[in-house]
Amino acid sequence: MINIDNVIISVDVFLKKFSCDIQKCSGSCCLYGDAGAPLEDNELIEIKENFNIIKNYISEENIKILENEGYFYKDSENDWVTTLINNKQCAFSYIHNGIFFCAIEKAYLDNKIKFRKPVSCHLYPLKIKKYKEFYTLNFDKWEICNPALIKGDKENMPVFRFVKEALIRKFGEEFYCKLEITYNELLKDKDLLNKLNRK
Repeated sequence: MINIDNVIISVDVFLKKFSCDIQKCSGSCCLYGDAGAPLEDNELIEIKENFNIIKNYISEENIKILENEGYFYKDSENDWVTTLINNKQCAFSYIHNGIFFCAIEKAYLDNKIKFRKPVSCHLYPLKIKKYKEFYTLNFDKWEICNPALIKGDKENMPVFRFVKEALIRKFGEEFYCKLEITYNELLKDKDLLNKLNRK
């Protein structure tokens, strides 16, 4: 583990290669999971305030569920997460040509709202957890993302670089620069790198 600015980071964040291959996975991260997407407090407000726009991108069924059950709920760890359809699909997702997409992000890309999507989704496959005095940042290995691992290897794309924009959004430019410095130091230390790769 590596500590940068009170963020405890798994070495997999630097060593794993990853590049989303949505044509292969079909956006399955919007469809499967134990709970909805984790939400920060400010994101609850963003979703509430922008729902009348976001709902233009989702099905009538999803709209009814969101209006009847709420936009989010507390999971088993007492954290806010997005509402699910049948305990599977994120209620804020929609299907286009057989692929699941985020309706919140679509509204953002269409310049309808200023909120892109939950930062937890933006960071994936990295997962953050907030504790009283620090964060943890880990790589989440999920079999539905195996195509992204293959593509990442082909492109030689470290996962932290793949989610660069999200990391800067969450922790700032200076933090990201420190990630790059740490990564380059790891590459220079061949003995340490080989040791980490064997774990």
